[in-house]
Amino acid sequence: MTLRVAISPCPNDTFIFEHLYLHPQLGEHTLNFEFEDIETLNFKAQHQKADIVKMSYAQYFDIADHYQLLESGSALGFGVGPLLVTRFHEENIPLEDLKVAIPGMHTTAHFLLRFTFPEIIDKMVMPFHQIEEAVLNGSCDAGLLIHENRFTYAQKGLHLIMDLGQYWEEKTHLPIPLGGIAIRRSLPDELKIQVESAIRNSIKKAQLRSEPITTFIASHAQEMDHEVMKKHIQLYVNDYSLQIGEIGKAGILAMQKILAPQFKQSIFIH
Repeated sequence: MTLRVAISPCPNDTFIFEHLYLHPQLGEHTLNFEFEDIETLNFKAQHQKADIVKMSYAQYFDIADHYQLLESGSALGFGVGPLLVTRFHEENIPLEDLKVAIPGMHTTAHFLLRFTFPEIIDKMVMPFHQIEEAVLNGSCDAGLLIHENRFTYAQKGLHLIMDLGQYWEEKTHLPIPLGGIAIRRSLPDELKIQVESAIRNSIKKAQLRSEPITTFIASHAQEMDHEVMKKHIQLYVNDYSLQIGEIGKAGILAMQKILAPQFKQSIFIH
């Protein structure tokens, strides 16, 4: 049986999944990989176009009837949130007047923007790797940066309005659930556990390498600078990626209380 796996081309995902990509046989199952930006991944999950999919935690509760969460492979933690930046130097900018570029309506980044600044209503959606340039060239007033661009905006002359993840942490005292790995709920429980274990093993193999950046990772990354890719992996691949744990689960459940308080089914595979 072929299992359709959809992940992003970002260095944290390719670092996590490289071993499985190179060794796609999982018992009698074969993993078939697709690489898409986060909003496309959310769309695939919404329309059940993948068996295993990396998706925004903020989107998960819209499709939780059809998917469960694995406890390995996540982008989740402290200090990993999206950054709201602008090209303007002025402090105390009236935020309600800004046009803000976001990486997708269903992303955790957009959830955190609404959580932090509900007064911002003028938004434009674009692929995450285009947002930095859109702010620089004046297509929008501000932008919500995720992934590699959080490491490059300052040297390009942009200014931080707020770290939205820091705001979440101050309010909840919990890690930020950015993106997780969901698996089709209808698959056998033993297969779900097997996939979760295989992802964890793939991470451990990647962590044993003396050089974290491989040709595979570099070939998929939007930002090709070697040091930026290393920083990206160091930030987004952490202990929560190996095992969400009780604190990580608490962060996800805090999000559920806001987005889907009435949902009663189990969201984790165990």
